[in-house]
Amino acid sequence: MGPVSFWALLALLPVTLCAQRQASLGIGTGIVRYSGGSSFSALTVSPAAQRLSPWSFLGFSGSLSLLEGGVRAGQARADLWTSLSRREHGIRPAISATASTTTRSDGVAAGSAAAVIEAMDHGVALGVGAITGVIQGEPGVGAFRIRGRTWWQHDPSSPQLSFTTEATHFLGAWYTDVVGGVTYDRGRTVGSVWLSGRFSKTYGSTGAASASLQYFLTPSIAVEASGGNYLRDPFQGLPRAGFVAGAIRFFAARRVAMAALPAARPALQPLVAMHRGGDTVAVRFHMIGARSVAIAGNWNEWKPEALRGLGEDIWEATMRLAPGTYYFNLVVDGSEWVVPGGVATIPDGMGGLIAVLNVL
Repeated sequence: MGPVSFWALLALLPVTLCAQRQASLGIGTGIVRYSGGSSFSALTVSPAAQRLSPWSFLGFSGSLSLLEGGVRAGQARADLWTSLSRREHGIRPAISATASTTTRSDGVAAGSAAAVIEAMDHGVALGVGAITGVIQGEPGVGAFRIRGRTWWQHDPSSPQLSFTTEATHFLGAWYTDVVGGVTYDRGRTVGSVWLSGRFSKTYGSTGAASASLQYFLTPSIAVEASGGNYLRDPFQGLPRAGFVAGAIRFFAARRVAMAALPAARPALQPLVAMHRGGDTVAVRFHMIGARSVAIAGNWNEWKPEALRGLGEDIWEATMRLAPGTYYFNLVVDGSEWVVPGGVATIPDGMGGLIAVLNVL
């Protein structure tokens, strides 16, 4: 577990098609090699859970590993990101926080926590904050941190590019971490490649690289593999190390995006609402196999409102809207935020897309 997974979510949030609530359990094995030794896990159990919306992310991940000689090792991490403004344009403030801990039955426990407040606009975010860490039996340490990040994606079927830089003032000297990555999420495959570098005149400079691949055998079961190395964590006393891991992961919610987009698509137009008299309008959607559908848009503060099922997988929403242009997403089965097919979209300013609705 490392920072790159959280930065990927921050860059991708909200994505075109993402789970609002998702829980999973991975079962696998792996090995970590570091200067002076290695740790082989014959069995690792790794639960994860997350809740996403267009304006927030809350996630938890952990692992419990059985090592040689009956030694047990555990890790846990919690991440929070929330936008303090729901405006579609202009600078928006946001807060992100991370807390993590590690422990071994034959060693000591350690933990760290960080928080950053940032300003976001058009795929760029700048922020300041603090990080602290503690190792069992040792006094804690704190540091000031400056962070900048950016992300870019040409269209929903293209890979996402992400870049993050963090400058940390640790024990009277600065070091700077630079992380760049490419993330691909389409059909049955989710993959990423990350390059990291740490630069410091006082602490020395080093680099790391890692890659991960997840392939869905079914909408609820995926095999995953990862490998590479990661930088030293001075706040928990963890050394620089390399790793290789593999697992099979079971998901509570089914993955919706199992089919790739066609190579060429016609230009899409905004959805046009049907008038029902006065300022009441209606929109309909064809959602195959959906048990429930709700609509969330900038007219209702992005709070999902249930649609009415008309049969034959047709769902209808009636709303009181004045003429104008609006933006929305659908929420399917209470757990999937969806941009409906065949509708024009625009970037939401945070790396994702929202659908366009016109009331004439």
